[in-house]
Amino acid sequence: MIDTIRRLLQEHGRLHTPVEHLSDSDDLYSAGLTPFAAIRTMLALEEAFDVEFPVSMLRRQSFASITDIRDCVSKLAPSAERRAA
Repeated sequence: MIDTIRRLLQEHGRLHTPVEHLSDSDDLYSAGLTPFAAIRTMLALEEAFDVEFPVSMLRRQSFASITDIRDCVSKLAPSAERRAA
């Protein structure tokens, strides 16, 4: 799952720090993630993992780090990690 999240961030996150230089806990907003890029990434995550982010998860904290994104996707689809592998 982490590899898929990293790939989608690379493709849609428009980060000024390369994803491969970020740890799973690094602040993505400090790495250049904007609210617009977070939405683009969220849409890509929904498609990749066949989930839909509820309004309650549409907040900055949900996309603050790769770990936070993974936790959100895992809550939405516990089997997503197996599908993304």
